[in-house]
Amino acid sequence: MIEDASSRGTEFGIKDQAMIGPALPEETEPVAMLSSSVQAEPSREYLRCVEREEELDRIRKQATLRKSMLVYGAEGAGKSRLLRRFVEGQPFALYVAQIRSPREFLLALLQAMHSTDKQIEVPEQIGALSSTSLKGIAHRALDTRPFLMVLDHLDGPSRVVTGTIKDLYFFGRTPVVFASRSHHMEDIGDLRPLCALKSERVEVANWPQPIALEFAQRQAASMQLRASNLDAILAQLVEWSGGNPGAILHMLKMAQLPQYRAGEQIKAHILYVDYRMGY
Repeated sequence: MIEDASSRGTEFGIKDQAMIGPALPEETEPVAMLSSSVQAEPSREYLRCVEREEELDRIRKQATLRKSMLVYGAEGAGKSRLLRRFVEGQPFALYVAQIRSPREFLLALLQAMHSTDKQIEVPEQIGALSSTSLKGIAHRALDTRPFLMVLDHLDGPSRVVTGTIKDLYFFGRTPVVFASRSHHMEDIGDLRPLCALKSERVEVANWPQPIALEFAQRQAASMQLRASNLDAILAQLVEWSGGNPGAILHMLKMAQLPQYRAGEQIKAHILYVDYRMGY
């Protein structure tokens, strides 16, 4: 089943609540009902799109071949959620959520290896080791199992970071699954050769309008969002978002805030202007 909005917000590129305004008011009204045009249970087509089954299958097949894969798409499209779903079914996948420096990357990678296989020992004073020592430990550990690295939130990594990743890739020994916001791959720097072929890239696209609208309706119901103009608002949010799930969730959260309410209605255009301005 689909998780509720509160548990999935950050996976679609949503900032935490402090980034979009004060705490939401407590909801005391009855739960909003789904539109009569929406089935009580999601359709197979809806689940296939929302759960990214086709994209997930492509990544799994690539991993079986021990090949690297680039996952690309706009912010909020669901790349992080897709990578985490992939990791759940891969016993030797090493997930690193964010890379800020070579040292932090190596420490996170070693911790992921230890979590995956307790037989891989991590030195007690690992924080005191140099980056060169950490890389050596990681290299030796990567030789012991058919690991693959899953690297999220790469954003213009430095040459040192990309060099470290390519060293650990080691001529294909440890494949890399990583994310980019553009199919031009400018934000992954020197890692582009790892996914030069079209078959080594998969797009996480925004959803078609009917799927995005049903998603908005279901999320509004789970959030207990009520308004006399709710149906019209949801259609507008889907249009403005271009079918981007992260954008939809962000605007739905904003719609709960008192500054975007006028009695029983949601002030859609003010909400949209603030959303575009990053409030």
